[in-house]
Amino acid sequence: MPTIDDFQKLDIRVGKIITVEDLPEARKPAFKLQIDLGLAMGIKKSCAHLPKNYSKEDLLNRQVRCVVNFPPRIGPATSEVLTLGVPDGNGECILVVPEREVSLGGRMY
Repeated sequence: MPTIDDFQKLDIRVGKIITVEDLPEARKPAFKLQIDLGLAMGIKKSCAHLPKNYSKEDLLNRQVRCVVNFPPRIGPATSEVLTLGVPDGNGECILVVPEREVSLGGRMY
């Protein structure tokens, strides 16, 4: 069973989506995102299966939570951070977002 120490190893931060592009080479519909994680972390890339529930316009300037300390994943495009979401009733991604606007780069605890 994981412990609180295991959870605290995850570095989950708040970022803001600043660009959204289609990722046509992905197996499932997906977007390429650039996420601003504030001055300390900078801008990172992420890929996410979001087109079923979000348009590009819906995502632009939206705050999201990201795991920033996983190694990059390389597929049709590189993901430097994992953008967090949970499945809806159809198994499609719904983003995990802050309830209110918060400072970019803020760490979840």
